[in-house]
Amino acid sequence: MLDLVDSHAHLDDRAFDGDREAMFSRATEAGIRRWIVPAIARDNWSKVERLSKTRAGVHPAYGLHPLFLAQHADTHLDELPDWLQDHGAVAVGEIGLDFYVPDLDPERQRELFVRQLHIARDHQLPVIVHARRAFEETIHTLRRVGGLRGVVHSFSGSEEQARQLFDLGFHIGIGGPVTYDRAHRIHRLVSTMPLEWLLLETDAPDQPCAQHRGQRNEPAFMRDVLDTVASLRDMSIGDVAAATTANAVALFGLGHPTA
Repeated sequence: MLDLVDSHAHLDDRAFDGDREAMFSRATEAGIRRWIVPAIARDNWSKVERLSKTRAGVHPAYGLHPLFLAQHADTHLDELPDWLQDHGAVAVGEIGLDFYVPDLDPERQRELFVRQLHIARDHQLPVIVHARRAFEETIHTLRRVGGLRGVVHSFSGSEEQARQLFDLGFHIGIGGPVTYDRAHRIHRLVSTMPLEWLLLETDAPDQPCAQHRGQRNEPAFMRDVLDTVASLRDMSIGDVAAATTANAVALFGLGHPTA
């Protein structure tokens, strides 16, 4: 049986409220046995924590996502260090920069991002980074702050940007977009990049694979991502699964999965 880690899934999302246990059962049957669940705002830190306490294999991360800028207050940043320490965090996230969506104040995004990077460094935790139309600035910021490790999830940048991230000790997360026929740039990157920097993810309930276009995404669908990556790299499914799981276990400090 495969032992896969979905390195990015918002399983606390209300989209799963009607069938969460069935969703976990389908994931387990597909070989996904551990999940990194990043919070997006102070309001859902407790929900992510409860999920991690009640479901074996769920590992929480806590942060303030740039897309929800209007919900974030400086007091939430003040609370974050103690919350990380007291609630079993394996990472700080989801954090980052998003210059694609209009009307998101870039300066406020930068302030929140940098402060959370410093918190992660102080707590010796990896970061889970969201970057959209912001790869160059994200890389520059990670380099400037320094002393960091983590993953840029749902990576869509260039091969050169990926190399810069590897040099900084950052993984890239690959999910549903790699399964689309027209994703030529990400296909080239995945086929040639060092396997040691690759993580598999779903970003569930968002970004479904081509095979499930228009549907709610869920962790079981990560098998399609695995199959595509193995095909692109001309490797066995088992070898890609073993390598990417080892990468996730090392980055997030995960223990053995619960049977």
